[in-house]
Amino acid sequence: MTDILTITMNPALDVSTSTDKVMDTHKLRCAAAQLHPGGGGINVARVVQRLGSDCIALFLAGGINGQLLRQLLDREQVRSHWIPIAGETRESFSVHETSSGKDFRFVLPGPTLTAPEWQACLDFVSKLGVPAAYVVASGGLPPGVPGDFYAQLTRLTRSRGSRVVVDTWGPALAAALAEGVYLIKPSLQELRELTGLPLADEPQWREAAKRIILAGHAQVVALSLGEDGALLVTADRTLRARAVPVKVASTIGAGDSFVGGLVWALNRGDDLEQAFRYGMASGAAALLTAGTALGQAADVERLSKDVIVEPA
Repeated sequence: MTDILTITMNPALDVSTSTDKVMDTHKLRCAAAQLHPGGGGINVARVVQRLGSDCIALFLAGGINGQLLRQLLDREQVRSHWIPIAGETRESFSVHETSSGKDFRFVLPGPTLTAPEWQACLDFVSKLGVPAAYVVASGGLPPGVPGDFYAQLTRLTRSRGSRVVVDTWGPALAAALAEGVYLIKPSLQELRELTGLPLADEPQWREAAKRIILAGHAQVVALSLGEDGALLVTADRTLRARAVPVKVASTIGAGDSFVGGLVWALNRGDDLEQAFRYGMASGAAALLTAGTALGQAADVERLSKDVIVEPA
């Protein structure tokens, strides 16, 4: 039915704008707002679709914001399956401060889901006639969803032969890892929270990632380091990529884009090193665009030639 299935439990209508300087008390005169479909798995699906792979974005949506979210996804020609909910889909609001280049992000918790609503996601996955090669669970869990939801999803999809990619944090990440996933993409702060260690330097980062793999919790750890690039760690090798120098319009969506480019390349048969290169290029392409517009395929292909991947 699809090569790649992304799952977004807490999608958002992303609203982004810009102003010269963010200050308290004063009215801030902003540029016209941009609207994009948002949420971790949805952004991953948008990147995969732009790069040309078959993909379905599974998400929950309700209210006026939910209708707008679906319309925006249709406009981008992203194949999707939405599950109706009683609550209103959240907004996620971001302001780009033009004087400093900083992004200010205001993230709402999202609607409280009922058990039948979140269970419908698992039911949809279980009834897929042909399991997806990759199942990407990305983003946080909204109120009402149990902390082991991604663990339940991992048990279900692994039993059907899918490779599970998880990009989340906190207890939801720890629970999924206990089941054993294919790949995780923590930030350095998320890895520190997961391990409870300070992880002060790169050798400690590598060691922490390696321990996760040797314990059988994941086969691949892609550690996002922001401006310092990323590490990709497996049982037998570690790769280091420096960030691609680009003119940054916005940092929002770069992490999701990294996952999208990485999974897209793996799905088409690239080895891990080449897939890592496309993940870095996809993240860099997202930096070129305002808000969560995300990058375009031509930019990803061009930037992929500038990515330097070295053994670490």
